[in-house]
Amino acid sequence: MRFLSDDQLADLLPAEEYSFPSPIPTQIVASEEYFPPPQSERQREVQARLAHLADELARKQGLSRRRFFQTAAGMAAAFVVMNRVYGGLFDALPAEAADPDLANERAASLAHQFIMDTHTHFLRDDTRLYNFVKMREAVGQAGWNSELTGKTQTIEDLKYNNYVKEIFMDSDTKVVLLTNAPSENPSDWFLTNDMVFDTRARVNKLAGRKRMLAHYTITPGYPGWLEGIDKAIAVYRPDSWKGYSIGDNTHKESSHFPYRLDDEKLMYPAYEKFVKSGIKNVCVHKGLFNEDTEKQFPNLRPYVDVRDVGQAAKDWPQLNFIIYHSAYRHVGAPPPVAMAEWDQTGRSSWVSDLAEIPAKYGVTNVYGDLGQLFAFCTVAEPRLAAAIMGTLIKGLGRDHVIWGTDAIWTGSPQWQIEGFRRLEIPADMQAKYGFEPLGPADGPLKRAIFGENVARLYDFSPVAFKERSDPLDDLKTAYAANGPGRSNLRYGFIRKPAV
Repeated sequence: MRFLSDDQLADLLPAEEYSFPSPIPTQIVASEEYFPPPQSERQREVQARLAHLADELARKQGLSRRRFFQTAAGMAAAFVVMNRVYGGLFDALPAEAADPDLANERAASLAHQFIMDTHTHFLRDDTRLYNFVKMREAVGQAGWNSELTGKTQTIEDLKYNNYVKEIFMDSDTKVVLLTNAPSENPSDWFLTNDMVFDTRARVNKLAGRKRMLAHYTITPGYPGWLEGIDKAIAVYRPDSWKGYSIGDNTHKESSHFPYRLDDEKLMYPAYEKFVKSGIKNVCVHKGLFNEDTEKQFPNLRPYVDVRDVGQAAKDWPQLNFIIYHSAYRHVGAPPPVAMAEWDQTGRSSWVSDLAEIPAKYGVTNVYGDLGQLFAFCTVAEPRLAAAIMGTLIKGLGRDHVIWGTDAIWTGSPQWQIEGFRRLEIPADMQAKYGFEPLGPADGPLKRAIFGENVARLYDFSPVAFKERSDPLDDLKTAYAANGPGRSNLRYGFIRKPAV
């Protein structure tokens, strides 16, 4: 499967040829669904400074640079450098990078934090979507994950076994929700709905308790889609519903069934079924549709923002509308574009529109998911990541923002977890826009976003979860003692450096 032209692909690079094994990204990585911008001047500065600091600290600690980047001190070093380049946005001190014991002590103190990631993916065994292999290859070069360095990637890296490793072994994530993407070509669903619920049963059987939740993916407009919902309720008992208002996101060029959430004729019969079933969480992919993508697919533009969310939420207060990616528009656009919009207007398309829905429509059932949004902004413009967090919390409420990472496309989510634990909204931004501080890594606001908010939506008890361990915990303990170290894997293409 190919989504970019030969000319575009000629301007991209694979990871195995060019690699910088940083624990956090130093360049934007993209799938074939959008064309990545080149590495920015400040990203190049982060990479150069981090390489220099890592060589110095690794030598003192008796490690190779690659091994240093796999440690807690190496992770801290990356955020120390980010602060030096972007300003003091992250809670990271040089002493933590220089002292492995101090870094390990901090990591151990947070390892049991309840993190519930409700935005995760992997690919089916018979997938045709081999573009995702190229995504992985490019990430090693970009420095998003050290384990990609010198390793030829295969489609197996995007399947179940590696999904379990990267999420449950390589990160502090405790509970996940497995999501999915449909296609008008049945062969190009990431997973069939049957596969999704078989996986949920498999993981939970392995753990001996609930570690995985799962969506049923709806396909409004497809033949028999309402009957599919009836089957889902009777057979699968999904934890929630997932849809793409863009229609076929994998094949935008041939998407015949885009839809609006407030389409009374098409969508409201489905909402009635959701209410009657008691399965009340409706998750919808929005955003990730920059100006270049709009030029390619102008017919889809009316369906990808949040203009349809408010009325649907108002008409169906019994349901919760969880907007994936918080409708962030600018993924794939040059970072200065998104940052300039914020600096000039104090707004971010279409995140600010989403945040204004509760006040505009008088609703309390609209939520924002951070999948890919947080990763992209932290890499591209961490000040924008802070601004967007402030915008969502102020508009939706601190109890209506939920954690999601879009892993495993972006690999093990540990660097995103560390990024949010350390991030703070700058004081000048707090004062200007009335944003509240994010607070400490294990403070009430970050605990809410990491897991408590979404646990409430899914009737899941973090307290009960923490009271016992399970076989996955035992596997992780053995892995930590004997494994090769955290693999900070990410997946995507990067642009060739300018000559």
